[in-house]
This record gives sequence, structure tokens and C-alpha cells, in this order.
Amino acid sequence: MASNKKVIVVGVDDSQESFYSLEWTLDHLLTPLSTTNNNLFKLIIIHAKISALSVIHFSGPGDILPQVEADLKKTASRIVDKAHKLCKNRSISDFQVEVCEGDPRNVLCEAVENHRADILVVGSHGYGAIKRAILGSVSDYCTHHVHCTVLIVKKPKINR
Repeated sequence: MASNKKVIVVGVDDSQESFYSLEWTLDHLLTPLSTTNNNLFKLIIIHAKISALSVIHFSGPGDILPQVEADLKKTASRIVDKAHKLCKNRSISDFQVEVCEGDPRNVLCEAVENHRADILVVGSHGYGAIKRAILGSVSDYCTHHVHCTVLIVKKPKINR
């Protein structure tokens, strides 16, 4: 039987901005009417784990490959655990967390296509023009390459 649930894909990494976007999604799109929303939405949380080889390519010799890979797996596990905890604490039942290896831009675009997502939610790191030009913007890339609505959640700046 085909599901009529809308699919929300949320991209997460190890940043505060990323988890803010997940929390925002849970608080504003899913939790307010959790019993109703659990029947309307399926939440897919995606973490793009970069390849150890791509890290080593920029940082040093190949003899550290196992150590880098272990660190990346540990980080991915911590992200998955945190995402599970956030969903369970808000009584969200229909969700899954996936770790996919690759460039976050490509991983998120593929996840949207594979899950036939209705909406993609990504956080904004708030990079300026120079950093964005050098590092690239995942949210900008996704807005131009996915065929669904993209919601970019910005973490509010704290005024001091």
C-alpha cells in the first residue's frame, strides 16, 4: 500500500547550525501536533560522511588513513545518536537517520531523489561571500539542483 505521507529530508553535520535546523524542523513542522503530524510526515535525517581519502589528500600521508576513518565514523555515530535523541525527546516516531559517504551537496540531492522528498531542510552556516566562494554552499547548491522545496534555516544571531 502506498504511503500518502509527505517526506521531509533534513541534512545534518557536526555543526550547531545544522542541529538548529533539525530542532527547528521538529519544533515547527512536526511537534506542534505530533499525533497528527506523525501520520502526515516521514522524516529522513541524512548525514554526509566525507571520505577519509578526501581528508588525507589535503592533510598528509596515507599511513593515517585508519585513524582518520575511525574518527569520521565516531563523529557520524555521535551525530546519529544526537538526531535520534532529539526525535525521541519530541515523541517523533516516523523517522530514520542515514549516514551516506560523499560530498554533502551530492548526498543530499541523491537522498531527495531516492526518498522522493517533498521538502529538503538545511542549515545555514552564515558564510560570507569569500568563504562561500572557497568552501561552496551546500544550501545554494541544493536549491539549484533538487526538484522539491528547499527550506534554509538560519540560526538567529544573539545580540549582545
